[in-house]
Amino acid sequence: MTFRDIDINISKETKSMLKEVEKFSMEVMRPAGIELDRLGDPEDAVKNESVLWDVFKGFREMDLHLLQIPKRLGGMADDLDPMAGILITEQLGYADTGLTISMGVSSLPFDAAAQFPMPEMQQLARDFCADKSGEMVGCWAITEPNHGTDWSLGGNKPKCGPSVTAVLKGDEYIVNGEKSEWVSNGTIATHAVLHVGLYPERGMDGQGLAILPLDLPGISRGKALDKMGQRSLNQGSIIFQDARIPKKYMVIPNPDFLKATTGQGLANVNGGMSIVFAGLAKAAYDEAYRYARKRIQGGVPLFEHKNIKVKLMQMFTMVEAARANARRMAMYNLENPMNPSVIHAVAAKCLSTETATQVASDAMQIFGGNGLAKEYPIEKMFRDARASMIEDGVNEALAIKATEFM
Repeated sequence: MTFRDIDINISKETKSMLKEVEKFSMEVMRPAGIELDRLGDPEDAVKNESVLWDVFKGFREMDLHLLQIPKRLGGMADDLDPMAGILITEQLGYADTGLTISMGVSSLPFDAAAQFPMPEMQQLARDFCADKSGEMVGCWAITEPNHGTDWSLGGNKPKCGPSVTAVLKGDEYIVNGEKSEWVSNGTIATHAVLHVGLYPERGMDGQGLAILPLDLPGISRGKALDKMGQRSLNQGSIIFQDARIPKKYMVIPNPDFLKATTGQGLANVNGGMSIVFAGLAKAAYDEAYRYARKRIQGGVPLFEHKNIKVKLMQMFTMVEAARANARRMAMYNLENPMNPSVIHAVAAKCLSTETATQVASDAMQIFGGNGLAKEYPIEKMFRDARASMIEDGVNEALAIKATEFM
């Protein structure tokens, strides 16, 4: 039984929407994620004929890219039931976390652009809303070869600042440096939210924020990253070599303003991750439950063995705790966008990712040898879950940062 089966506050319209999302996620996203995961060369995953683009197109045709953009720009944010957005994200994470993250990050530059009053940014958001084919793809260009989790920690140490730097000359910024191969959608993105060092003497506290197209001269890409988990999520480096970025794209040139919004950024990113991986935790539990019901061991289904019943109940409790906690946090932060609870968001991210990893591991144990076989989805779920405890900030470092908001 799922949350939406027992929650009396969900409207008929929301239930209808969720049915369509569930159909798309399980009939399109889940098989596409498995196919992409099995490709030996990650470069094959982004070729024109790749099933990845079927997912992008289906996602856009269902208007799922409009959820964070206001109606006046072509989006759906004003009309959407807040709980609907949460449950949609959980269901997508249930189907495939790599693709869910790819779709979410793809919207990020345009969701952000909608928040800025400049005409160029407002038009960019409108163009994205009108894109039903998946031609506009976003990325979050923050991580660097020498800087990962320390982005979350901040600080004004000159020796620990952004490697990608920008110098203002006239009406342009000259940008140099490299964003690492861990940039999600890095090799396929058309636009980016770019974190860049403007005042090197201030370390991480001296950065600005740009929203820009990635077809400008001086910008190139590395190869798609070959990794253990979330192989359906394209990742790769973005390289800046005397790239000339028009001044109009630097939407936050004031480092003090960007620093002041750090809490909002941490809450949004970690809150979203908590929902996605609560979905994966549920998926891993469901696989284990179904397998235990049909697998015969010792003459009876695995489920008839008391130790399996106890294990499944423990897994169920962990999953429901993570799901409920993620929803509670998300609803509060949606209602308080200017002052979200960072500590609750980080705690939810840590709980959901650690729960997903533990439940997927327990599910593999129930599957026995079959849990290691690619014939079954559980080994992929374990690899995808394990990546999440490092993704968007190592959990331990995020915990340290979150204490600043206690």
